[in-house]
Amino acid sequence: MTTRQDAQALDARDPLAALRAQFTLPEGVIYLDGNSLGVMPSAAPARMAAAVQDEWGTGLIRSWNTAHWIDLPQRIGDKIGRLIGAAPGQTLAGDSTSVNLFKVLSAAITIVKAGGDAQRRMIVSERSNFPTDLYIAESLARQHGFVLKLVEPEEIAAQFDATLAVLMLTHVNYRTGRMHDMAALTRAAHDCGALALWDLAHSAGAVPVDLNGADADFAVGCGYKYLNGGPGAPAFLWANPRNLARMERDDLWQPLAGWFGHAAPFEFTPHYRPASGIARFACGTPPVLGLTALETGVDTVLAAEPLGGMAALRRKSLALTCHFITLVEKHCAGHGLSVITPRTEGERGSQVNLARGEGEGSEGSAAGAAYAIVQALIARGVIGDFRAPDVLRFGFTPLYTSFVDVWDAVEHLRQVLESGEWKQARFNQKAAVT
Repeated sequence: MTTRQDAQALDARDPLAALRAQFTLPEGVIYLDGNSLGVMPSAAPARMAAAVQDEWGTGLIRSWNTAHWIDLPQRIGDKIGRLIGAAPGQTLAGDSTSVNLFKVLSAAITIVKAGGDAQRRMIVSERSNFPTDLYIAESLARQHGFVLKLVEPEEIAAQFDATLAVLMLTHVNYRTGRMHDMAALTRAAHDCGALALWDLAHSAGAVPVDLNGADADFAVGCGYKYLNGGPGAPAFLWANPRNLARMERDDLWQPLAGWFGHAAPFEFTPHYRPASGIARFACGTPPVLGLTALETGVDTVLAAEPLGGMAALRRKSLALTCHFITLVEKHCAGHGLSVITPRTEGERGSQVNLARGEGEGSEGSAAGAAYAIVQALIARGVIGDFRAPDVLRFGFTPLYTSFVDVWDAVEHLRQVLESGEWKQARFNQKAAVT
């Protein structure tokens, strides 16, 4: 793709191009932040209005039965399961990623402790894993007498020994866009007697995932990124049937024993009896409106199934990110930017991250310049985001990102860098959310 006309030709041949019509895209905006917050589905306002006005307003409490509110967590969970290699009944939607991680990591720790191996007390994760995952793991390690060990990606292979209890990784790293080999790392964890837990926040709906094929133990993910569920959308969790069966057999509870995780919540008994299967990971009352919006978003991804599904989305994602990398390196050279996302396709998620160095043409601190460049782009209608200390991050959602978007975004970046407009004071004032 060497010219804008080439980009237009690629869009004209794109078999997924019609899926863009599912979304409300503001005029004059190139949106490259779907890895942080997905675009609103066009169907969402009417669906939410129906949930509010008809189901809540008219149906009132009857809608738990008549509108099937009670079924939302597992119904939407099964839809998400189609995107992550899960069978029906293995995925549950609800709560936040942090809460779900607390539940499944606690369950993993409980399973390890029940095994009776006192030396197996190490939780291993990447040093650059998303902070909430590390905070939850640190908290649970302190509670259970475990140790959280943080390593660099190249050091993971050396951690598979008799002390490893749980390997906890995010499939696609939020800071670098690097994607791990889930199957290989899960197999290595199992070979040394450990469990493997995966965070799919930057994977679900963006790259193919096969949890059952990889034989993972637990997984979590969020609903507001590539699943387009809206700001603060409910998250999801998945558990391998093997672990669910063991929890039932050995009476191992997940730590948040709320009433919706009870085997018979409307019996209102004073003592807890866990539900069977994935339902035992439910906790409080499902967030009906949030789940309604999430289902609308998940349906936009499932709309790609007749067109090749996740495999087709992945092909377009790789093409978009490849073109972006090539154009940045060709048109933005000499301004202190470097691509930190892997070029190898099997190691790259659906985002490209650029680091701002302090070499030739990079006046100011790397952190300050990176933030200001992103703000200058946003002012032009090219929306990405900044991640401390020095990362410009761009997400490519193949459902609605076009090849012309890629071309135009890089052209704006070139102009911002060459003109030096990012040095303006207004672009160097830090906002609360970056």
